[in-house]
Amino acid sequence: MAVLAAILPAAAQAFPAPKLEFSAFEMQLAQTVASDPGLAAFYGAHDLKPVFTGPGAESRRNALIEAVSTAPDHGLPPDRYATAGLNLSGDAMDVASEVSFARLLSRWANDVSNGLVDPAGTAAMNKREVIPVDMEALLVEMTTGDPAAALAELPPQDPAYLQLMEMLAGQARLIAPAGTPMVSEGLYRPGSQGQGVRDLRTRLQAIGFAPETPPEDEQVFDENLRQTVAEYQKAAGLPVDGIAGPKTIGQLNGTSTGPQTRRLMIAMERLRWLNGHDLNTRMIWVNIPSYMAEIREDGRATFTTRVVVGESDPDWQTPEFSDRMEFVVPNPSWNVPRSIAAESYLPRLRANRYAVSHLDVVDRRGRVIPRENIDFSQYSDRNFPYFLRQKPSPDNALGLVKFLFPNKWNIYLHDTPSKGLFGNSNRAASHGCIRVARPFDLAYELLRGNSDNPQALFQRMLDTGEEKWLKLDDTIPVHLVYFTSIPGPDGQLLNYRDIYGRDGPLWAAMQKAAAAGS
Repeated sequence: MAVLAAILPAAAQAFPAPKLEFSAFEMQLAQTVASDPGLAAFYGAHDLKPVFTGPGAESRRNALIEAVSTAPDHGLPPDRYATAGLNLSGDAMDVASEVSFARLLSRWANDVSNGLVDPAGTAAMNKREVIPVDMEALLVEMTTGDPAAALAELPPQDPAYLQLMEMLAGQARLIAPAGTPMVSEGLYRPGSQGQGVRDLRTRLQAIGFAPETPPEDEQVFDENLRQTVAEYQKAAGLPVDGIAGPKTIGQLNGTSTGPQTRRLMIAMERLRWLNGHDLNTRMIWVNIPSYMAEIREDGRATFTTRVVVGESDPDWQTPEFSDRMEFVVPNPSWNVPRSIAAESYLPRLRANRYAVSHLDVVDRRGRVIPRENIDFSQYSDRNFPYFLRQKPSPDNALGLVKFLFPNKWNIYLHDTPSKGLFGNSNRAASHGCIRVARPFDLAYELLRGNSDNPQALFQRMLDTGEEKWLKLDDTIPVHLVYFTSIPGPDGQLLNYRDIYGRDGPLWAAMQKAAAAGS
């Protein structure tokens, strides 16, 4: 009865315990779903009525089976959603069948909507929190409306995700039909001869790659075949050299997942983590590997700027997370992070109390403490009771403006006096925060909701020389993301260097989840 009261709080309040009467089906269902909060909430609100078994449930069963059959289209492992053993046709009320379908729905909904793996388990500096599926709302929609339509709304609807699905389908077309001769291991290049060359031609032709001019000898690797191999390598995301070596043959034989397929699947997973956020609203989008920040509206960039992001050192990497931009701060003070103070400045202060004179020493109340009153030699990085702060100035480490979306990691966007860094191809050079190449223009864009003349407003505050906090009338989402591959405005896949090495652990976690669910 305690389980029933927990699942059916409204019913338990409406009817005193002696008057509560539950069928054997309801009692068993309540006990079975009690460990799943989402399902327990739904079945409790639904008075423990069946969804997938009993009269009229066939359309919901069929819709779910059809939905999970699309797993490969989303780069998800189909074995995680096996339907063998499910009662696909009967309408008898059966708890085992009911819960099996419900758990299949729960797994599918969470995977296709929120991602196959937990972001936090893929990298220490991945702080992203997914927005969970409202299972109760989903099941209500399935029972009161079109179940197929309800399930179709689960995957990301963002155009980039749909483009990635199309690209992944293109990779699937690179797999030769069953029965096509396999290419024997070897190294095939211009001048190579033999049956292996013939099989290479046959397998390429089976997936639509064939030279326009038929070869004089199918067993000879000629220039036309070199060009054909190069075309296949480009389509498969392999290094393009026109030589069929172990990687090319392995992928062509379908014995390994190619790099292009992995890139697409990883990008789709990262977009699923963002599902639940409206990516068509006005927002700031910072893609860490591309070293670029954008303001996007209706899914397209209306403002772009180069940025400098955190170093590749694990302690200084820029984290992944989402928040809301709230403040533009002209003439910012720089409160030196304790990690930087301890590592870079405290040793110098112990040697000379008047070192780093551009920084004030302040107490916890923000009061400046005269240095002659401090014996720095008695402090270590663990017990140093003071803070270091730099006054507003053009030489301030934060430049002349910073942009705040308050968060527990103290990450923000800001100007910098070190403008030369923006010309580098590798712009992973900060201690985690994001330096902006066009900070004033970004400020004008963000202050549009505060004034008809945001440039004048900003300049007026800047001219005071004092730190000013401008609260945005229109706060907007900020997404710090990590896409090493993502479709560009022209629909072509853009690839960036994996500067923090996060792709490998993510792919390994995805493979582990796939194996665990099979």
